[in-house]
Amino acid sequence: MKADAKKNGKKIEKEIEKLLGKMTLDEKVSMLHGASLFQSGGVERLGIPGVMTSDGPMGVRAEFMRDRWIPAGNNDDNVSYLPSNSALASTWNPYRAYEMGHVLGAEARGRGKDVILAPGINIKRSPLCGRNFEYMSEDPKLTATLAVPFVKGVQENDVAACVKHFAANVQETDRLMVDEEIDVRTLYEIYLPAFKAAVQEGNAYSIMGAYNKINGYHCCENKNLLDLVLRNEWGFDGTVISDWGGVHKTKEAAECSLDIEMSVFPDFDEYKLANPLKEAIKKGEISEEAVNAKVRNILRMMFRLKMIGKQKEERKAGSYNTPEHREMALRTAEESMILLKNDNRTLPLNAGKIKKLVVIGQNAAKIHSDGGGSAEIKALYEICPLMGLKTYLGGNTEIQYLKGYYVPEKPKTFDHNWQADSLDDLKDTDIGMAVRDEANENEMHRKGEEERLAQLEKEKAEIHEKNKALFAQAVEAAKNADAVIFVGGLNHDIDSEGFDRSDMELPYEQDLLIDALLNVRKDMIVTLIGGSPVEMPWRKKASAILWSYYAGMETGNAFAKIIFGDVNPSGKLAETFPEKYQDCVTAKNGQFGVWGKIKLEEGLYIGYRYFDRQHIAPAFCFGHGLSYTEFAYSGLTLKTEKGRDVKLTFTVKNTGKKIGSEIVQVYVAPIASKVDRPDKELKTYAKIELAPGKSRKVELVLKQTDFAYFDEHLHEFIANAGDYEILVGASSEDIRLRGIATLA
Repeated sequence: MKADAKKNGKKIEKEIEKLLGKMTLDEKVSMLHGASLFQSGGVERLGIPGVMTSDGPMGVRAEFMRDRWIPAGNNDDNVSYLPSNSALASTWNPYRAYEMGHVLGAEARGRGKDVILAPGINIKRSPLCGRNFEYMSEDPKLTATLAVPFVKGVQENDVAACVKHFAANVQETDRLMVDEEIDVRTLYEIYLPAFKAAVQEGNAYSIMGAYNKINGYHCCENKNLLDLVLRNEWGFDGTVISDWGGVHKTKEAAECSLDIEMSVFPDFDEYKLANPLKEAIKKGEISEEAVNAKVRNILRMMFRLKMIGKQKEERKAGSYNTPEHREMALRTAEESMILLKNDNRTLPLNAGKIKKLVVIGQNAAKIHSDGGGSAEIKALYEICPLMGLKTYLGGNTEIQYLKGYYVPEKPKTFDHNWQADSLDDLKDTDIGMAVRDEANENEMHRKGEEERLAQLEKEKAEIHEKNKALFAQAVEAAKNADAVIFVGGLNHDIDSEGFDRSDMELPYEQDLLIDALLNVRKDMIVTLIGGSPVEMPWRKKASAILWSYYAGMETGNAFAKIIFGDVNPSGKLAETFPEKYQDCVTAKNGQFGVWGKIKLEEGLYIGYRYFDRQHIAPAFCFGHGLSYTEFAYSGLTLKTEKGRDVKLTFTVKNTGKKIGSEIVQVYVAPIASKVDRPDKELKTYAKIELAPGKSRKVELVLKQTDFAYFDEHLHEFIANAGDYEILVGASSEDIRLRGIATLA
């Protein structure tokens, strides 16, 4: 098989050179930039089409006009709404990642796309980042193990996954120009591993460059990132596509390993890799060979996708909105929801004993598919929690719904898109200029922030006034019900591309309402939907808390099945939920959400790594998630193989009364390390389904690389000889088994 692939690869390279030799400079350059908002240029004379792209990670985005951010107004571009990447990560299930990748790839191909701009695998540094709902985890190992099958699932449909955003896209504030100072070790240990896995194990055909700068250079013009790391160290030979508007300078973009420039402007011939590039080549400032290298990378991807060449007729057609896709979305939604707390077995509820159910909270009836920035889609349908409860219980149960709290309406208009509104922001930056006018920019930012805060205070006053009556109605209704379910949390007015959250509090005074409701109904089920952690000051009063990320079109059905016990919850947190934002490292060092430059001075210590080192107890730790059954761990044995690989064997038993799935997590903790290292780090895991009373022997392997750290001086990963504690548990805090492995 490898010999055949190598032979076929040589044939493709010959075909690439033949095509390249037939092209004029104009034709080559036309392939390097957008010819519409979502398509690059092609060479019709040679049968080379433009590359058709589409957002995004939660489903294939609606069609837009060629040169305006206005929906095309079609009735044929509704698609399956998939769980967000944060929901997917909560399954801790690589097979579900593969399934969601497969569905996304099939639907993209079914809509005639060549590249789907997904998955988003940036590491979650701060819980306030506006795009966290699009990303997977704070942990590089978990992210990598889910990104690889996702990419494979997409690409088996003859569609390229465009893994984004390379790299360290950690905040939305000043996202086009923010400069992140990151040390080399942190970059290699935290922010790059998932991308490396997507390239080397997932064989991703394309990568998207990020907006931000790293150590002074924009990611889309960053020779260290794109040339040295991506191309030379990792051997990537696919296509690098800029984020829309991520290119700023012609020479820098031309002379690094960026291949296609996309942007939000309709002046396609004036992009940096369009007419300005041709002029620079004619003047001798840039070599035409730089253009040739980019065209080769694009053509190579096209051959792999069967867009061109002898296999063109064999290209898969794809499909969208199939029953199978909806079933896969439901399974992922069911596994993604996380039972954070369940005192006194409050859940599951007994549907047969409930004659009147009171449901309180705007998120019970809220639709989330149509917001969040570039992740927005036109869903074929979206079942909200209230609909899920009603369809599950049927007409013999009275369900009373109350909004509970006021959410100011932000009406959607269809004569423009949010990206159209971002044009002015982009034009206001110093694109292509050597120096920013920081004094003027800071003054503009200060005035803008004052206006935003003034508007926010006005909005809060309006919310407070309208909430008085809504709160009273909700509390009164809660007194006279067999069961009460609160469905609150965040929405895409809060979780969205383009801006960061200002705090971790629940909006719309929900904390006050939840507290008041718990005073009259201690047994109220608190359920929250959101894209990133929130503070829960009332959590000790609540007996049951169920968390859901944006879980897709089947959210409501999955929600009802878990509430009433048809599905046993198995999701676990892929990120730490702090008790309060002030406990987070970005709150401590202030290096988040500011303009100009941020220093990631915490280094390796984000998420659970930081909470471990500082001995800060979070509200809910990384890897936490409860079940309606219980699991016991026993019999850990460790065996060192091949000199440096360690084989783990242990037994997990379902000691409860329900079939359920447990996610066993293995952490490595260096003992007497020669260099500073986190207290422990996740290195492998497994999801195991067990019937009541049944047990299973689990065998996992820790490879030499799982014991390594990145040595900046040697510029390679090193696994030092010595002792390492192996921790096996149900979460980062709930460690059940311990052992010592010794590396020779």
